[in-house]
Amino acid sequence: MTHWFHRNPLKATAPVSFNYYGVATTPAAAKVCNDLRLSRTRLLELFTDSSSNPEMMKNATDLYFSLLQGFILSLDDSSQECKLRYIQNFKWTDTLQGQVPSAQQDAVFELVSMGFNVALWYTKYASRLAGKEDITEDEAKDVHRSLKIAAGIFKHLKESHIPKLITPVEKGRDLEARLIDSYIIQCQAEAQEVTIARAIELKHNPGLIAALAYETANFYQKADQTLSSLDPTYAGKWRKYLNLKSCFYMAYAYCYHGQTLLASDKCGEAIRSLQESEKFFSKAEALCKEYGETKGPGTTAKPSGHLFFRKLGSLIKTTLEKCQRENGFIYFQKVPTEAPQLELKANYGLVEPVPFEFPALNAHWTPETLAAFDLTKRPKDDTAKPKPDEEVKPLKEPDIKPQKDSGCQIS
Repeated sequence: MTHWFHRNPLKATAPVSFNYYGVATTPAAAKVCNDLRLSRTRLLELFTDSSSNPEMMKNATDLYFSLLQGFILSLDDSSQECKLRYIQNFKWTDTLQGQVPSAQQDAVFELVSMGFNVALWYTKYASRLAGKEDITEDEAKDVHRSLKIAAGIFKHLKESHIPKLITPVEKGRDLEARLIDSYIIQCQAEAQEVTIARAIELKHNPGLIAALAYETANFYQKADQTLSSLDPTYAGKWRKYLNLKSCFYMAYAYCYHGQTLLASDKCGEAIRSLQESEKFFSKAEALCKEYGETKGPGTTAKPSGHLFFRKLGSLIKTTLEKCQRENGFIYFQKVPTEAPQLELKANYGLVEPVPFEFPALNAHWTPETLAAFDLTKRPKDDTAKPKPDEEVKPLKEPDIKPQKDSGCQIS
């Protein structure tokens, strides 16, 4: 089964040369700076290279982050912060707020901003794979794993590194708790979509599928509620996606719950459950239209034309017709006016983020290398101060063409 996921744009950043003429006083210090510049450039190139894969990404991130740690970590395990932490100004845009960057003269800001983009890359990689028509079992596992890795990176940034920033995060910016939480929950929900597709393919118990779908719908609803206090100009399109996916999986939950009821000879209740499924599906269909018409950051798509959407519509229709036929021939049960309460708890298939840690300090950082940076030789006129209205060019993300059957563009 193909999947469709909404994706916000990658963060963009101003170039960083790591040229500290006069400050880096030895060849070893100069080499570390050169390696930092090259590894940062390489990592940024991989974000927009449609041929990049998780192994390439891990190698590039491990190298850059291990070098960047030399600007953050103390080499003698003391609580004293590294003298290089505030040497460089870093500028990053946000996924929702256009091209005017936030800027902080703090290597921790670079660590969390680049880490955030790495997590986003994993979600986009998952989206590219999941949008294929004939996704293999191994590719489905890659989608599932990539989304769990992304969730783990977002979680680690939120819990361990963003709190260390000297300058508090501005409201509505990527590193704020509301946005990070939404990204984490969305990754978990999307990974569970893959689990549900697998369970359907292998014809698992309808009760398990209904419970997983119900939990997934609740994940999407929670992510939407987390964004509810954000400016709709920025978050409106994203929220439409979360809302429509919540309705979509509620439709799934009621559809498969109806199958469970029918198997228990509760045909009247099964019909009512399927009618409720139809209601949620119609609501999701309306939200698909609204999503397509809502301006704002994010994927351009017509999700209601997508195969994953059309398949559910057909399933609800045929299952309801079957229930009504059985009731007319065998059961003759009254259809309740109230929809059945879904009190479903999945015991299997629930997704947890994969724990993430930044790599250890690169071996090129030694006490001698660090000592070779002489901060007294920095130029007095610091031209690195940000210009408040300066724009950073967006990253040119790969243009992913819609699959023949998908009805949407995956990005």
